[in-house]
Amino acid sequence: MDNITRRDAGLPYISDDAVFEQQKVTRRLLREFNTTDPSDFETLGRLAGRIVDGAEENVSIMPPFYCDYGFHIQVGKGFFANYNCTILDVAKVTIGENVLFAPNVSIYTAGHPVHPVSRQSGYEYGIPVSIGNNVWIGGNVVITPGVTIGDNVVIGAGSVVTKDIPANVVAAGNSCRVIREITDADKKYYYKDREFDPESWAEIEAMENGE
Repeated sequence: MDNITRRDAGLPYISDDAVFEQQKVTRRLLREFNTTDPSDFETLGRLAGRIVDGAEENVSIMPPFYCDYGFHIQVGKGFFANYNCTILDVAKVTIGENVLFAPNVSIYTAGHPVHPVSRQSGYEYGIPVSIGNNVWIGGNVVITPGVTIGDNVVIGAGSVVTKDIPANVVAAGNSCRVIREITDADKKYYYKDREFDPESWAEIEAMENGE
């Protein structure tokens, strides 16, 4: 079995010449993306669509952006990644609709064996990561291999997510843990105890009612 097949089957694999050839294509595109005039949103959008699956549909990725392959990343409509996002997409990374990444978010599907003898063999692995719909990931968050994050979750800045996070919660910390559930009582606040002003609240209510 060749190493690309092993990698995509979730088996331990070695980054041989064939693996690096796939990465070369993406690295060239990333160089072009990351050196594009950051105000040229049209070119950035076109390049993002060539790098990331689904990125051509109402998606915004701010340079610099880094990944291994790009074709292992699937994003939904309304995805926004702020500056300096890194996704090591050895395995599949699935991101739902209306997901927001603050600056310096890192997703790692890649890993190496713990034991030094096994690690020196050159074998590595990739375990998929999945993020649901309507999720906000705070700045400097790290998401490790195999993690699933449910719908409507907020992950606090600086968290290291090593275990699955259920839907509809605020979670934070190192290691990341559930702080509390998100309820309808949170709807009228935009920051801690600060309520939306009447104008913005009316717009939110109209949006919710489909007006």
